[in-house]
Amino acid sequence: MLTDWDTYKKHSPMNTQQQPTIALMLWGHIWEDFYDSIGVSFESFCNEMTGSWQFSYIEALRLAGVRTVIICTSSRIPQPSRFTHSPTGATVCMLPVPKSYLAIRRQMIHPYPSFGGSLEELFGDVQGSRRVLFKVLRQLAPYLTTPLELLAQELRRQGCSAILCQEYEYFRFDTCVLLGHLLHLPVFATFQGTSYDGNRIGRFLRRLTIQTCAGLVIGPQTEIQRVRTRYNLKPTKIGQIFNPIDLGIWRATDRGEARALLGLPANAQVVVWHGRVELQIKGLDVLLDAWERICCERTGEDLRLLLMGTGTDSEKLRQRIAALPIQNVVWVDKFVNDRVEIKRFLSAGDVYAFPSRYEGFPVAPIEAMACGLPVVAAAASGVPDILEGGEASGGLVVPCGDAAAFALALGRVLDNQEWRHELSKRARRRVEEHFSLEVVGTKLREFFFKSGISAVKN
Repeated sequence: MLTDWDTYKKHSPMNTQQQPTIALMLWGHIWEDFYDSIGVSFESFCNEMTGSWQFSYIEALRLAGVRTVIICTSSRIPQPSRFTHSPTGATVCMLPVPKSYLAIRRQMIHPYPSFGGSLEELFGDVQGSRRVLFKVLRQLAPYLTTPLELLAQELRRQGCSAILCQEYEYFRFDTCVLLGHLLHLPVFATFQGTSYDGNRIGRFLRRLTIQTCAGLVIGPQTEIQRVRTRYNLKPTKIGQIFNPIDLGIWRATDRGEARALLGLPANAQVVVWHGRVELQIKGLDVLLDAWERICCERTGEDLRLLLMGTGTDSEKLRQRIAALPIQNVVWVDKFVNDRVEIKRFLSAGDVYAFPSRYEGFPVAPIEAMACGLPVVAAAASGVPDILEGGEASGGLVVPCGDAAAFALALGRVLDNQEWRHELSKRARRRVEEHFSLEVVGTKLREFFFKSGISAVKN
């Protein structure tokens, strides 16, 4: 937890280099709301955390000659503080949230996970005239979480030449577009899956802010079409750029060794999944239903389902696993940030299962493909783009929520070893050609510092 900022503070020097610098504004009302919920301390975030899309962006941009500064807000610090994210060397700037927001927050009983919840979820049972007041505060509070004056000072201090927001359907994007206009800085946003339309202020502002921003980075073609239709946005303001992955790190390790460490038989057929444990969103209910079908149809085979991750539905998942007729599921029930451990986990598998119903542009299947795993995936947002061409890209795509179709596709891959090996090669090749740090970093730099700056000037 964030307990002693002063003892941990690592001030980063001002940016005196000539390379362009971009400010990355992370999603979330305040830093601790999300990271406390998954048990990640700020020390761990700075010293150890890797693998998330934002760190891949930082590495990709670094290779393209662009410096990134991460900017977050917190209720636990009295003044702007600067740290270093050790794995990437990026500066992390933590800004205190305004006192106006803290005054509202003290009235909340459940400020996270979202302001999109009901009035009762946020403020409890409020009645009479107070109810009208709290309805207003519910809409206003998100827009008070960003300290605009302090943010402007930090952008100047760090020499930032552009702002990149995580998500555009989100209040912080609106406030950053306003600030960018005042500071003459281009403001971009990237789509990572958050849909946040519940705020009335946002619904009013969003058409204006999306029209006036410098550009949007979107991976899924379906989301590109939605944005263009809804906001009448010019194609030149959208860059279809995928989330990158470090292929020097993400590659298969020795399968026999990986299985031995996990206590798995060398000759078993192993299906793997890793991610956040949320049954409906991640489709884990579909996976377990499909797994039961597969096992019932292949009673003479040694089949194992290997899961890694934890989350809000961990207890529900535990109950679902216990109810299976065959106990052949191995679950690593913890949040794992160590990429060495994750790729060893993936290397133990034969096939990767990705049954999600809702995604933005998922990284998990790309990590699996980089480790040489063929993928069977539900057609959530981003998946058809990752596996463009289906089998040609190393995987099979089935409808979301269809356990029968998922089981059929998974069974096809398990039953044909020669074809499975061919899909494995195609999966790795697909990632090398479209998702490497070098490829994505070059595209990001071109989009941010060519089309973006000219868009602001125009």
